[in-house]
Amino acid sequence: QVQLVESGGGLVQAGGSLRLSCAASGRGFSSRAMGWFRQAPGKEREFVATISWSGRSTYYADSVKGRFTISRDNAKNTVYLQMNSLRPEDTAVYYCAARIPGYSDYENLIRYDYWGQGTQVTVSS
Repeated sequence: QVQLVESGGGLVQAGGSLRLSCAASGRGFSSRAMGWFRQAPGKEREFVATISWSGRSTYYADSVKGRFTISRDNAKNTVYLQMNSLRPEDTAVYYCAARIPGYSDYENLIRYDYWGQGTQVTVSS
């Protein structure tokens, strides 16, 4: 079982940056692909980025490509999301999640079985 705790959210002006962290505890983190999702008020939870267990492969939603970077440090059991050039439309609760081994459809949230509690990101214009 994996427990996930996000941190690093906050209020930032448009064009600013934030770095989210997701600390994992329990067994299996280093063997799991990880993902970041977000959910804005009144909208469905959507895929943001994912990283393979080794860190060698990453994928991004088109809306954040070139602005966000996902990374991980398996020695620290932590995955990160560096967010630059933030826009008001990036405002949402951001969640990290652990993907079920064997599934490659990384944008599908049902392929993730462990979730953090979320951290709020608010971007003002």
